[in-house]
Amino acid sequence: MIQDGKHPDEKPLGPQFARLMIEEAPHYANRFFYSLGFLAATSFVMLIITGIVEVFFGSSWWLTKPAGVFFRSLHLWSTQAFIIFILLHLVVVFCTMGYRGPRRFTWVLGVLMFFFALVETELGYALRGDFSTQWRALQGADFFNGSGLGWWINPLNELKVFGIHIAIVPLIIIGLLSLHYALVRFLGIATPARPEIEYRIEKANHVILFLRGGAIILLIMVLAVLLPSPYIKPVSIAEVAKSDPNLVAQTIVGEFGRLDQIGKDPDSRDLTTGYSDNIQPYTYDTRSIYVDEPWKQAVATSQGSEELAAVEALPADDQKKLVDGAVNFFGDNKTGVKESDNKLIDIAKRLTNVAASGWYDSALKGMGQPGDSTYQLRFLADLGVLEDKADKLHMLTEQWGMLREEEGGRPGAWWLAPIGLLNKTVLAQDDNGDRDGALILGILILILAAFPFIPGLNKIPVLLRLYALFQRKPKAK
Repeated sequence: MIQDGKHPDEKPLGPQFARLMIEEAPHYANRFFYSLGFLAATSFVMLIITGIVEVFFGSSWWLTKPAGVFFRSLHLWSTQAFIIFILLHLVVVFCTMGYRGPRRFTWVLGVLMFFFALVETELGYALRGDFSTQWRALQGADFFNGSGLGWWINPLNELKVFGIHIAIVPLIIIGLLSLHYALVRFLGIATPARPEIEYRIEKANHVILFLRGGAIILLIMVLAVLLPSPYIKPVSIAEVAKSDPNLVAQTIVGEFGRLDQIGKDPDSRDLTTGYSDNIQPYTYDTRSIYVDEPWKQAVATSQGSEELAAVEALPADDQKKLVDGAVNFFGDNKTGVKESDNKLIDIAKRLTNVAASGWYDSALKGMGQPGDSTYQLRFLADLGVLEDKADKLHMLTEQWGMLREEEGGRPGAWWLAPIGLLNKTVLAQDDNGDRDGALILGILILILAAFPFIPGLNKIPVLLRLYALFQRKPKAK
């Protein structure tokens, strides 16, 4: 121990708490790895600034205008930096046992920040306005439902996500960040975990700290120019109806028959339930949403007739025969199917024509709560076009968690890799994978937060001498 260095169990380091910045710290605190918390906060400030600008100008600006694309790219790379620095900061604190004593609570706050940062990033993807928004919002909806949060957080409702993303979660992160830094400022930088390790108290180098922050901002700006955030046009029901009308018609027939996996297994129908999803709260009557309501509006505009009422008045067995015949008619097997004998075929054709005009998209978006795209995206999912496109773009969570953006070399949500790993292993045959995956990840987060409080386990970094990576002896003066 050198100069006025104090034993780790003695009174915490640092001058009067009234000052904002730490003035004195152990010599190793001026090294880069002890700047990671500050760099994470710098990245978060960039996220707030770019987010405010994007909100002010709107989605059409950040998707199509050069300046908007630049700010969207700044937001993307700030997100990457924020997650990386929080994660690396946790690694350094872990290796140096910086969570000892009362600093355990700073660790808990840091883990909570990391958790809310991950939630915030996925909500951000659900607001971009491109295909990534459609696919990831759909996948996120299942995950949130599986975690039990689906009653409050629906990634398919843009207005709700918008409010949570720009107000609620940022305020939570700001609160956690403020408490975290207040504790660090009061307790000082943690001294070595072993009393025999030499260290020296030095003046904190604020200049180099802010230079590092400025360098990160500059790097984010350079990356935003060289590797801008990609844009993949979203999928619409109208474009599918134009390119593959039989697929849309067959799917409409399946929704009428309340089929799961439309057209793939006609015998797996259940005529007594709605949308065949094992996750609440998205169970609803597909016939009502995708056939009855659109048909009523079509009739009101003189585009339809009362044929649907006649079909629905038939006994269940007769309806089943019509559904089977219509599925075969619009599918590959047209044997023995006469269009004139099956009114459901004509109904599906008329609704498909309506869908090709773009009306179906807007009608489904207008149902339910304001800003809710649940019905439209679930229909696109039943068409199978979203999964097909995601597969081509390598966006499936089975492909190790959307590790990159949709095109080019930009990193994507690499933090979803654990979900991809779970999906390929323990959850591969799990019908409730979304629920169980959320449960597993939730337990892991709780274990991580509780780590400093677990006797024996919390001594592992010292036993492995991991602190030596970051706490070298001071140079002799």
